[in-house]
Amino acid sequence: MLLPSQTSWVILAGGQATRMGGNDKGLIKLNNKPLIEHVIERLQPQASQILINANRNLDKYSHYGTVISDSFTGFPGPLGGIHSGLVNAQTEWVGFVPCDSPLISDDLVERFCHAVNDESDIIVAHDGEHSQPVFTLYHKRVLPKLTAFLERGDRKIILLYNDCHTDYVDFSDSPQCFVNLNTPDELAQFGALQI
Repeated sequence: MLLPSQTSWVILAGGQATRMGGNDKGLIKLNNKPLIEHVIERLQPQASQILINANRNLDKYSHYGTVISDSFTGFPGPLGGIHSGLVNAQTEWVGFVPCDSPLISDDLVERFCHAVNDESDIIVAHDGEHSQPVFTLYHKRVLPKLTAFLERGDRKIILLYNDCHTDYVDFSDSPQCFVNLNTPDELAQFGALQI
């Protein structure tokens, strides 16, 4: 079995956050604390190696750990951050979570590790109804395919999944793990519920 210590995890904070008014989502405060701090607090007990993918406010993010930026220009979305994580991480298996999901499960890393088999290239979380492609674990062997995929201008992640051995890990018992805060209204409602 893959051990959590054999994985690196990347918090994806490199997007444009257009639905959040262009504000850097990871640094927006929820209950007086930047969203990224909520994610780090959940992830740190589970993962010994954490990187942050960011493309702006690098100084602020560097207070939380090692920052890596996209090598592809034009904000190719989460795949740009996934590419950067695969390039920069020191482990063969690299996991990814978004910066705007403050309720990450306490056993997320362990579940992903249990789902890996000898053929796995990519493991994707599934909430029982939908796949959650920003909660994922990649083997570094996917990097050449992902690089070629992005160089072609492809952005539909399902096409990459079809080109790799993709497995899913069941989170149907904890769908709250995937609550993400995309707009100021969602942030305000969630903050009010959590206080």
